[in-house]
Amino acid sequence: MPTIITCAVTGGDDSAQRHPQVPVTPRQIADAAIEAAQAGAAIAHIHVRDPATGKASMNLDLYREVVDRVRDAKTDVVINLTTGPGGRFVPSLEQLNGFEAGSNVRPPAERVRHIVELKPEICSLDMGSLNFGKGALINTPAQIELIAASIRQAGVRPELEIFEPGHLALAVKMMASGSIPSDSFLQFALGVPWGAPASAQMLSYFMGAIPHGMQWSAFGVGRAEFPMVAQAFIMGDIRVWGWRTISIWTKVSRRHRILNWWRKL
Repeated sequence: MPTIITCAVTGGDDSAQRHPQVPVTPRQIADAAIEAAQAGAAIAHIHVRDPATGKASMNLDLYREVVDRVRDAKTDVVINLTTGPGGRFVPSLEQLNGFEAGSNVRPPAERVRHIVELKPEICSLDMGSLNFGKGALINTPAQIELIAASIRQAGVRPELEIFEPGHLALAVKMMASGSIPSDSFLQFALGVPWGAPASAQMLSYFMGAIPHGMQWSAFGVGRAEFPMVAQAFIMGDIRVWGWRTISIWTKVSRRHRILNWWRKL
């Protein structure tokens, strides 16, 4: 069975200070995506970072440089850009409707601007809100609909990020109403604190709850990464965090096969 491997070369968490090998500059991120492709990855999921601080960024020029470098390398990797940044909310515990440091809530148009400009093959679309750290990731139905509309207009295929069962329920509803394409790709993010646990039982639940014939993959975070790689490989497709882990799986569908397969759905 062909297996699609997505490599998230940096992720969106503030991990660069804890792990010096996390790529930070556009060149480092692009090189990591290219190296992952050479090692067997079919898709590179890309966030960008502020080169000066290592923290997550939404800067269009940084995205443009990464995408241009990957495309100029003539690799066949499928580019998957995130639309997750711009939804982090840390509420003030004293001020009415206040925001604390760490918040980065942005309008939907700003969160999807790099998708409209750069037109990757795929982009992520978070399908709901979730408690996260000291705050939350806020993705309301109205925000999701606006981001999804821009993704559709750009001709990009959405990857629906599912962090807990309620997100899947909303995704199914929006696909039924036409707000989101019915042929979207599902990505189950397991083991995120306060989200769905990384377990075989949870993945089995999702498998039973998705519409018949939908394409999906899954990953686990932290120590759950390798157990969920094995579980997802047994049940379907896989995604891994970090380019150094990608070479353990080499049986993949390459870029042209993936895109042709999607066009036939």
